[in-house]
Amino acid sequence: MTSFWQNLWYWIEIYNAPLSLVLAFVLAGTVAWLIWQQRQFASLRNHYQSLLGGSEGGNLETMLDHHMAQVKQAVEKAHEVDLLTRELQRAGQGHLQHCGVVRFNPFSHMGGDHSFALAVADAEGYGVIISSLHTRDSTRVYAKPLAAWESSYPLTEEEQQAIAQARGEG
Repeated sequence: MTSFWQNLWYWIEIYNAPLSLVLAFVLAGTVAWLIWQQRQFASLRNHYQSLLGGSEGGNLETMLDHHMAQVKQAVEKAHEVDLLTRELQRAGQGHLQHCGVVRFNPFSHMGGDHSFALAVADAEGYGVIISSLHTRDSTRVYAKPLAAWESSYPLTEEEQQAIAQARGEG
């Protein structure tokens, strides 16, 4: 067995300089790797602490529970807002929102477009047509109901134009 140790010691003496150089490079690489690992760990620790910033106990589980409660509240609020929006959309359909006006001169011997036809309706076309015929002596006003953009009463050309304007067609 002594010859093994003698041979090993002899081999180390012969290759002492290259072995020292290799071991120095390995040691330098190991130290560099440890420094890099320390920086990575410090970065992760800082990131973790920033995630926990603002939480009272500093416990990740407590913070996640708090976050999930906030998300649940936000989802409930969004649902309430969605229901309110739908209700307002339904209600808005019934409001008068379409309007068309046509001014005209029904009598060639009078100057000016003092007469008019006014169509006012909701989104479904329910509303009223108001017409005014202006003469030298008087002004007459007529009203006709609108249902689905049509009237059960005969419509003049000007009233039809007013309806077309209200619908966005003219």
